Amino acid sequence: MKPKGIYMGTHEAICNAFSDEIQKKISEKLDILPTFYSADFFKEQSDLSELKDVEYIFSTWGIAKLDEATLERIMPKLKAVFYAAGTVQQFARPFMNRGVKIFSAWGANAVPVAEVTASEILLANKGFFQTLHRGGSSTWTEHDCAKPHPGNYNTNVGIIGAGMIGTLVIKALKNYKLNIKVFDPFMSDERANELGVKKVSSLPQLFSECHVISNHLANNDKTVGIIDKSCFDRMDNSAVFINTGRGRQVVEGDMIAALKDVSTRCAVLDVTYPEPPEEGSELYTMPNVFLTPHMAGSIGNEVQRMGEYMYDEFTAFIDGQPTKYMVTEKMLETMA
Repeated sequence: MKPKGIYMGTHEAICNAFSDEIQKKISEKLDILPTFYSADFFKEQSDLSELKDVEYIFSTWGIAKLDEATLERIMPKLKAVFYAAGTVQQFARPFMNRGVKIFSAWGANAVPVAEVTASEILLANKGFFQTLHRGGSSTWTEHDCAKPHPGNYNTNVGIIGAGMIGTLVIKALKNYKLNIKVFDPFMSDERANELGVKKVSSLPQLFSECHVISNHLANNDKTVGIIDKSCFDRMDNSAVFINTGRGRQVVEGDMIAALKDVSTRCAVLDVTYPEPPEEGSELYTMPNVFLTPHMAGSIGNEVQRMGEYMYDEFTAFIDGQPTKYMVTEKMLETMA
């Protein structure tokens, strides 16, 4: 008899992350219950006895947040969750406290974020964002727009946080002759040497020394508001701040003030806090702020990469082979 498993999420979300091919492969190894267990399902249903023998969960964005008592009552045999998305901060601890293994496709989700970030860094060094609005101006000339921007040769680029995404960004930029500086209290000197980067001791130093600064900090209580006036006021007149990480690390008012003080500075923001910005926020109208709707992560066909990663993790796990993406308690301290 095959072990039992379920998909936890809406039908749309699950099918978006797990292709028909991957679902077929999962069904060959597990007795998958036919229901898609969305967060609303757990709110609306009182009889969940069909879940008592479930050992494995496959999920993605929209996973139900269940407490330890509920997990013990409805899924006492649960062994592992395979989460085809990135951060697990919002749901993982009750599962882990019950001894349930959590696997996340953060490695897969990191790929498109790093791709977008690296491309934005290269564009920023060319002055793309400062000159984007000027292309339609009668005063625009090619040479005037190029003057304050250093290009992608011997230019200082700052990376905040050298976790999975930060590391992929660093590696993507290795094809260019850039001086990469990193602020990450958790990165050892050995790791910095391995990546070929220079560690800096403080965020203000990073902002003062780099033309582009990109945020990839872990999203936790210790990093809330860590990027503030002491950082933004040190930006060069043509510097660009990129945030494809999380919005809570940024003191928005300090950033806006610095961008107003020097209008040739820019912020390229894929994330904000709150997200999207509140109605009437100046971020919507400032000419040196460029907003995108949290699109750096996996979208379209890229989402299915995460389902494939989780199927591979599941196969390794049940076969007793080494896995790559199991989340530990220690990792939650620094995971975005």
